[in-house]
Amino acid sequence: MLISSRTPCSGWHLPRGPVLALALTLLPLLAGCKRDVAEEAPPPRPVRTVVVEKGGLGQTIVLTGQIQAEKEVALAFRIGGRIIERSVDRGDRVTPDQVVAKLDAQNELNSLRSARAALAAANARLEQDSNHFDRQDTLLKQGWTTRANFDQAQQALRTAQAAVDDAKAQVEIAEDRVSYTQLKAGLTGTVTNRAAESGEVVQAGQMVFMVARDSGWDAVFDVPAQVLRTAPGDADVIIALTDDPNITAKGRVRQVDPQADPVTRTFKVRVAVNDPPPEMRLGATVTGRMEVDHGHGISLPASALTATDRNPAVWVVNPDSLTVGLKPVEVLRFDPGTVVLSGGLDGGEIVVTAGVQALHPGQKVRPLGVRS
Repeated sequence: MLISSRTPCSGWHLPRGPVLALALTLLPLLAGCKRDVAEEAPPPRPVRTVVVEKGGLGQTIVLTGQIQAEKEVALAFRIGGRIIERSVDRGDRVTPDQVVAKLDAQNELNSLRSARAALAAANARLEQDSNHFDRQDTLLKQGWTTRANFDQAQQALRTAQAAVDDAKAQVEIAEDRVSYTQLKAGLTGTVTNRAAESGEVVQAGQMVFMVARDSGWDAVFDVPAQVLRTAPGDADVIIALTDDPNITAKGRVRQVDPQADPVTRTFKVRVAVNDPPPEMRLGATVTGRMEVDHGHGISLPASALTATDRNPAVWVVNPDSLTVGLKPVEVLRFDPGTVVLSGGLDGGEIVVTAGVQALHPGQKVRPLGVRS
C-alpha cells in the first residue's frame, strides 16, 4: 500500500482497502483547507475618485444670430402706376428728401390741369355773382328792387363761393397726386431690400423699398425656451462677429417675442447693440455670449452618478477605512459630461467617478488618484 507524498491541502490519492479509516481521519483536515480559502478577503477594488468642492454654478450661454435694424420702414407709393425711374438699390444710403423712385405722372398732370381750369371757371362765376349781388344791394337800399331779387342774388353769391372752395380743394388734391408720383425716403437710413423694378406697375401701398433706420441696431437670436427660463431678462450680452471674435460690442435684451416659432419652437430675442463698431454691419453673423449665475452648488462628472431606490446617489469613500457607501443627492441640472448637484453633499467628500456600477456598500476600494 502506497500513500501519495502530496501535501494534504493539495489533495490525496487514497487507495481502496484497509486505509479507508485513515482517509476518514484526514477529512477534517481537508475541510479546514477549503474554509481557509473561502474566507480569504478579496483585494480592494481600484477606483477613480474626486474631492468634492462647492462653488459657483455659473453657466455660459452662447448663441448665433444676425445684426438687424431696430426699426425698418417700408417705402411705397401712395397711388398706383408704372415705375419709370428707380434711383437706389440695396445697400445705398438715403436721406429724408431724396427721391428714390418715380411713377409715370401723365394722368395726374392732366387731372391737375383740369382742376385748375375748374378753379378758374369758379372764380369767374364768383366774380359775376359778386357784382350782381352788389347791384341788388344798392338797388334795395334805394328802393328800386324787391327783397326777393336781393335774396336770390345773395344765394347765387354763396353758391359761387362754395364752388370756388371746392375747386381749390380739387386743385390741392391733384397737386398732391402729382407729388405722390415721386417716392421720397422720408428718413435717414440704408436700403435693405428692393421689391420693384423700373417698368413695373405697382399698386398703392405696395412695398418698393425697405429702409433700415440709423437710430439703432439689434442682434437677433432664436432662443430655446429652456434658456429663456434660466436666463435673467436684464443680463448683459457680449456681441462678437463670428468671422472676427475680436470685434465686440455690449448689448441688452430689448424684446422677446411672446409666441414661439411654429416650426423651430424657439423664441426670437432682440438684443439692442450699444455703439456698434463700423465693422459690425447689417446682416452680419454674430455670436451672443451671456453669463448666467445659478447660485452655489457642486459639479461632478456624469459618470459619478448612480441610483438607490430609483433616486440619484453617489458613492462616497470613507477616508479612514477606505470603504464606500451610497449617499443620495439632489440633481439641479445635467450639462454635457457633468451633473450639477444642489444638495446631498457638503463639500470635501471623496466621490467615486469610475467603476460605480461594480461597487457594493462597505466594499474596500483603492483610489487610483484623488482629483480635486
